[in-house]
Amino acid sequence: MKIESIPKSGRQGDVVFVEGRYGNVVRTFVPPSNPQTADQQAHRRNIPAVSRRWRTLSLEQTGTWRALAANTCFINDEGKQVRLNCFQLFVRLNTRRADLGLPQFDTAPAKPAFSTSPVLDLDISYPAGKCTIMLRVQGTPAQVILVRGARPVRSGVRFVLHFPFLGLLPPPINGWSDITEMYIARFGIPKPGTAVWISTCQHIDGFIDAPKVLRFRIPASAA
Repeated sequence: MKIESIPKSGRQGDVVFVEGRYGNVVRTFVPPSNPQTADQQAHRRNIPAVSRRWRTLSLEQTGTWRALAANTCFINDEGKQVRLNCFQLFVRLNTRRADLGLPQFDTAPAKPAFSTSPVLDLDISYPAGKCTIMLRVQGTPAQVILVRGARPVRSGVRFVLHFPFLGLLPPPINGWSDITEMYIARFGIPKPGTAVWISTCQHIDGFIDAPKVLRFRIPASAA
């Protein structure tokens, strides 16, 4: 329910005040789910493991992180720019790389310059009754592209907040990357008459660019 009052935020009793896309919103508090997936558990282990590594760095190495943090805005997984101190930047960046199974940095990397995302479009079809979910890609990403997705929603939904991580963008074939398997493994086969939302971002040395969000409305007669 949208409200008109003094701006508030956070939980108060059984209600939560949040800033929505169109103004302040109040909703009933719902305890967050904790599915304890393998990826979630691995992420929780990576955070303290990376944090402990900070104490093993030399003064010269920590100095490189101070210099990087002083001149860098970090884009978090929600796509928001935040300022971090040197320790926070070290943990955030290296945890993100550890989550992907990539080697971590002791010395801070250079801040990357992102080009325009090579992901252009989302398409869903049902050839021979089989669902295929494809992303059209033009060009080659600098390193990797992260793919996140939302569960299927009503076709009239215009804004989605939660995009769980699905995997890395597969190499394109003839300009199309097939993300069918990773999406269905998480959310099942989307039904005709619903909409699928996909968010992608480029990843370079632990940094990501602003997410690119794509939506595809599946016609009711698609299957």
